[in-house]
Amino acid sequence: MTPMDAIDGVSQPWREWKENLQPALMFTFVFLICLEACMWVRSHGQRKTPPGPFRWPLVGNVMQLGQIPHLTFCKMAQKYGNVFQIRLGSQDIVVLNGDDTIRQALVKHSAEFAGRPNFTSFRFVSGGKSMAFGGYSTLWKVHKRIAHSTLRAFSTINTETTKLFEQHVVAEVEDLIRVFLHLSSSGQFFDPYHECTVAVANVICALCFGKRYSHDDQEFRALVGRNDKFVQTVGAGSLVDIMPWLQAFPNPVRSLYRSFKDLNVEFFDFVKEKVTQHRQTYSQNITRDMSDAFISHIEYGAGAGDSLSKDYVEGTVSDLIGAGQDTNSTALSWIILLLVKYPHIQVKLQEEIDLVVGHDRLPTVEDKVKLPYVQAFIYETLRFTSFVPVTIPHSTTSDVIIDGFYIPKDTVVFVNQWSVNHDEAKWTNPGIFDPERFLDENGELDRDKTYGVMIFSLGKRRCIGDQLSMLQIFLFTSIMLHQCSFHSHPREKLTMDYINGLSLKPLPYKISVTARKSPPTIGVQAGYRTWD
Repeated sequence: MTPMDAIDGVSQPWREWKENLQPALMFTFVFLICLEACMWVRSHGQRKTPPGPFRWPLVGNVMQLGQIPHLTFCKMAQKYGNVFQIRLGSQDIVVLNGDDTIRQALVKHSAEFAGRPNFTSFRFVSGGKSMAFGGYSTLWKVHKRIAHSTLRAFSTINTETTKLFEQHVVAEVEDLIRVFLHLSSSGQFFDPYHECTVAVANVICALCFGKRYSHDDQEFRALVGRNDKFVQTVGAGSLVDIMPWLQAFPNPVRSLYRSFKDLNVEFFDFVKEKVTQHRQTYSQNITRDMSDAFISHIEYGAGAGDSLSKDYVEGTVSDLIGAGQDTNSTALSWIILLLVKYPHIQVKLQEEIDLVVGHDRLPTVEDKVKLPYVQAFIYETLRFTSFVPVTIPHSTTSDVIIDGFYIPKDTVVFVNQWSVNHDEAKWTNPGIFDPERFLDENGELDRDKTYGVMIFSLGKRRCIGDQLSMLQIFLFTSIMLHQCSFHSHPREKLTMDYINGLSLKPLPYKISVTARKSPPTIGVQAGYRTWD
């Protein structure tokens, strides 16, 4: 056998094996491609990501949001559906719209949507011990349980603490009416916003510290001023959270962000001083106010020291003052604006109050169930103005699927409450102010419809002070209408336009106030000051 024959003898089988291998490899490759495609299709069906608009480099969709993001979200939902995704700076954000979608997320999947984004600005609020801005954890659950039980004690009708709260509110309505009538003397007109803010802040201070302030008190004016500035600057904190490079060079946002941090420190120092004074005079046998109640639960309650440190008292009080002052003062400003915009509704409210309450006493919390039109007016104000259009940002605590869309863990989520309160499928003519939409055929309050109003959020992050806020708004509204009539400026056109921020505040407007005929003596039932 020649060398050539030997080579041919080896190469021939090799060629045959090589020729057979190529189809096998090709088959395997095609099979794997098909398998991968099938797995991708299956995975894509289960993990379909939300759609959304085109994102620009560096800024994402920031420029598309405009001055009124909640309305922009409603328009985007018409194009992309109730679950869509945007990018703000470098942060991907899922936006939820519509009643069914939001309830599915916040109620059915409440734990999965109970988180808060790890934003730097959130750590400045309430000394880093905020329940409203704090992350979802075992410690947070303990914190919420203590805060919720304490607030519930002050908002449950016919309890001693509720009577104390009611007395605080009556005192502030007295002063507010006195100031309104003084400002209206000689036919003058005035903007009620500042006086509403002072009155509401005094209720919160009396509730938390057992002390009210005169309208001219410098310490009190500083407190109210800090909270107003906080609301104005909180947006800057959010912008820096999603676009941290804004801190790298001088710009208006960086300046506002620094003011935001300073205001939080100043406000928390104010609260710490008051709580420290309470600790020095604290007695376990007497609960003077909310600060005492929180000290009792957190520092002396069962398991004290094992979970929440004592500075959670200051954090909880800070949350309560900040949230309560802004929400309730804004609600009161809208209520007065709507009363003067729709005088026929004001008259109808006064007729119901006169019929139920009479002229010998003031409205009380017990009258609430007997005043369905007053309650309907309040709920319609909350729905129509929807002055908390988007909740504090949520974040997902685990992977979750909503409306068929996959949302991974730690995703920032915006909840558009405005879309619920102005949903044409849910409300007839939502753009029209009509309190009677909340009354049934017998003229009673339709509870099912009131539950449909979304202003305090839902689920585990629902505002724990909602009942207390509703009691306060009811007492302010019913007592003011019982005592006064509100009138618009004859030469100024009233508008429902607003200033956008943490909450939507009405543009400045002017009113005058007159005492009603044969008013009862203010304070007769609570033992408070009477008219001068």
